[in-house]
Amino acid sequence: MSKMLKPGINVKPGSSKENKTGSWRNYYPKFDHAKCIACGTCETYCPEGIIFGDKEHKYDADLDYCKGCGICANICPVKCIEMLLEVR
Repeated sequence: MSKMLKPGINVKPGSSKENKTGSWRNYYPKFDHAKCIACGTCETYCPEGIIFGDKEHKYDADLDYCKGCGICANICPVKCIEMLLEVR
């Protein structure tokens, strides 16, 4: 077996930051800032670390890197994130 490749996962978590992976997603998150309670749960659970909050605690995702997994929408306690179909 090659020393370069090992069985199992060959990339590190958060590796989408190195490659723009948002171009192949089917859904993207839309944040309703009026409903958001700024708990930060979406930011915590995002597997790629691409959700961020501003000084006013309004959260958004960097869509260049979002894979559209929907974890943020599923975990949001007030359901202020909606997954919308990507139209290209």
